[in-house]
Amino acid sequence: MENKKYLNGILALVLILFAVLFYVRNKHSFNANISYENGSTNINVSNSESCLQCHQNTKGYSNYHNPELIGCASCHLGNILSFNKDEAHRGMILIPGNLSDAKETCGKCHPNELDKINTSLMTTNSGIVAVDKFIFGEANHQNYHYHIKDIKNSAADKHLRDLCANCHLGAKKTTYGEINQLSRGGGCNACHLNYSQEAKEELNKYLASNKKILPSFHPSTDIFVNDTHCFGCHSRSSRISTNYMGLQETLLNEDEIKDKSNHIVLEDKRVYKYLEEDVHHTKGLLCIDCHSSHEVMGDGKQYQHAEQAVKIQCVDCHYKETPNTIPYDSLDTESRLVFLHRDYKHTDKQILVAKKDNHPLVNTYVDSLGKAFLIGKKDGTRHTLRKQSVVCSRDHAHKNVSCASCHSSWTSKCIGCHNQFDKDEPKGFDLLDKMDVKGQWKEYVAEFSSSQPAMGVRENDDGRTVEPAIPGMILTIDEGSYSNKKIGEDVSFHRLYAPNSPHTTTKNVRDCKSCHSSAVSLGYGSGDLVYDIKNNIGTWVFTPEYALNNHDNLPEDAWIPFLKDVNKNVVNSTRSDFRPFTLKEQKRLLLVGACLQCHKDNSKVMSQSLEFGLNAVLKNISNDCILPNDY
Repeated sequence: MENKKYLNGILALVLILFAVLFYVRNKHSFNANISYENGSTNINVSNSESCLQCHQNTKGYSNYHNPELIGCASCHLGNILSFNKDEAHRGMILIPGNLSDAKETCGKCHPNELDKINTSLMTTNSGIVAVDKFIFGEANHQNYHYHIKDIKNSAADKHLRDLCANCHLGAKKTTYGEINQLSRGGGCNACHLNYSQEAKEELNKYLASNKKILPSFHPSTDIFVNDTHCFGCHSRSSRISTNYMGLQETLLNEDEIKDKSNHIVLEDKRVYKYLEEDVHHTKGLLCIDCHSSHEVMGDGKQYQHAEQAVKIQCVDCHYKETPNTIPYDSLDTESRLVFLHRDYKHTDKQILVAKKDNHPLVNTYVDSLGKAFLIGKKDGTRHTLRKQSVVCSRDHAHKNVSCASCHSSWTSKCIGCHNQFDKDEPKGFDLLDKMDVKGQWKEYVAEFSSSQPAMGVRENDDGRTVEPAIPGMILTIDEGSYSNKKIGEDVSFHRLYAPNSPHTTTKNVRDCKSCHSSAVSLGYGSGDLVYDIKNNIGTWVFTPEYALNNHDNLPEDAWIPFLKDVNKNVVNSTRSDFRPFTLKEQKRLLLVGACLQCHKDNSKVMSQSLEFGLNAVLKNISNDCILPNDY
């Protein structure tokens, strides 16, 4: 009996101890070990952090960044044990997610993603720095690796600081508010920060009250990236974002617009005119419908230029016979998390993967009938993925021609660019260090325009491909102006084209003449290219639209001279593996152009040339055919 009483007493004491421990656990912060397949992360989670004494009942969080799950200090740091405002805010990060503090904030839970971001081109800007230094003569090729944060104050570095160094993920977001057209960088915020309408209204009240009325809605941190997140940086340089929307930049000021229905003024006051938008944009597809996290955040590898980091290809969705797929069970951790957050349901279906690196396109699937679909990330609309047309799949003559070469309706161009340093400019601004300076490089552009893209040849270990090109750098640099020489005393001239992905895709292809008898496409610049037949002799004649540049006697917008050997000693591309057509290639292209003077694109002769090759067709030409003498 006594033993029984003794055991009951022990049991009661144990229960009391458990009750006390349970009370303490809920009264004070406790540790939660959140495990992922790619590792384990310890974060302090508290449902009684001192933060919540002032910031009560705040809404707007994404499911996986709710303070009830991860607390406030996981993102904002600070002292969660103090109820004194100043002490509680000591060490706090008001705008977490900048790369300068991401290791202590976002990186605590997402270390792998942070590691990849830190080596990505969007963080290092390596390609931009490399080309700029090469053009200024500070490097002997375009393929060195750099980091934008490490540049100093050479002529090229100062040029970057004044004109280019704003667009990298390391640029800090220092003010509250949503990502907009003027945003640059911001680390994780650049892509993952979203403000609801309520959050925007609450922020305005907070700022209008001199920060006394605390917001009751918090912005969300999530994976729902929209095109505005990309726009701030990618509406510059090759202007991918604006091209995709069908907008071409002009040199107009807002008060100079005559046809307001055909123009738009951006937040930075640049004026654009409407052209044809990308077919994917007309369908409501976002940038991230193609360019997933595997590309955008990088894969941890160092690349020299952007086109090497991009793995997605048109053929991944518009395949020839059957798509490359994997089952849901084979998804990597990152893809599974995206699948989860997007609340996709196609776990029982095959998912398309990119041919180049096999990364999954989680918003795609193949149904039981073999039909492929893409789920739009903007609104969940299901889009049918079409196979290549018969014209493309059976075309043997253009196997080495990229899809964009034929399916891009236009691309932006700028010519007549002059760069000069003004040492007396009192309102200079260093975009990298974010500080006012005296003296600044200034860029003067003669003309913005558009046309169907030129063509160039990419040659490397992966093969030989014809790709779109644009006049990326036809410019003069007054290098002497930076070294206190007289204006114009030391000026270098550069005629370089750049490989380009226009992002102005159309369903219909450009016609054959627009490549084979187009001065722009072949690299001669704008003008009239005519096949002149006299006395049964055919000769190509080119009349340029622009005057000849006195530095090299070529038309202002040209890439190469008309039907002359290209001087291989002259730099003519922003890439070491990209070049214009050789004289032999030009003649071959213009030979087809001569045929097209009489034969239509869909004629029997031209169809046979696509299927069996040009040489086979030339063996059976008619006596009426007049071809160039020196083809």
